[in-house]
Amino acid sequence: MTKDAPRPQRADARRNREKILEAAVRAFTEEGLDVRLEHIARKAGVGSATLYRNFPTREALIEAAYRNEVAQLCDAVPDLLATQPPYEALRAWTRLFLDYVTAKLGMADALRAIAATGENPYGHSREMIQAAIARLMDACADAGVIRTDISPADLGAALAGIALTSAEPGQREQAERLLDLTLDGLTVRR
Repeated sequence: MTKDAPRPQRADARRNREKILEAAVRAFTEEGLDVRLEHIARKAGVGSATLYRNFPTREALIEAAYRNEVAQLCDAVPDLLATQPPYEALRAWTRLFLDYVTAKLGMADALRAIAATGENPYGHSREMIQAAIARLMDACADAGVIRTDISPADLGAALAGIALTSAEPGQREQAERLLDLTLDGLTVRR
């Protein structure tokens, strides 16, 4: 191991970090950004020192929670494609996208505040999401089940607009109907 290479994280430390991130997303989404970090640590089943060792500031926790949500969303693609036909994988992923946007909206004010400091909490998230959509659409196109004249950017824009409707309480059903309508418009008519 070189002097500059980071030490690998122990398995229990990785689990604690993941539990903190999951608890943080839930807390920020359900209780708002003013939730006490000690409350998040309790919900994660770790001590405050463990939380602060991983995330020295509220902003660091918010940014890490957001990046983790993006990674989980994009990392779901290979598993979905391995276990479902391409169109069903795309359909399932769009529901995960709704969940992701709901969590992101719960942290939107904090993410904007972080961006105002010159940091970029969004990093490569847009590119990662576009790549995930492209992979799903390519699999569907290869299977001959969707049109090829719609770009991943077009579908991404449609999904983002639909997901915003799910942010309002009681609107999830409407958002899912709009997803079905959009996905139906992608299918190849035989």
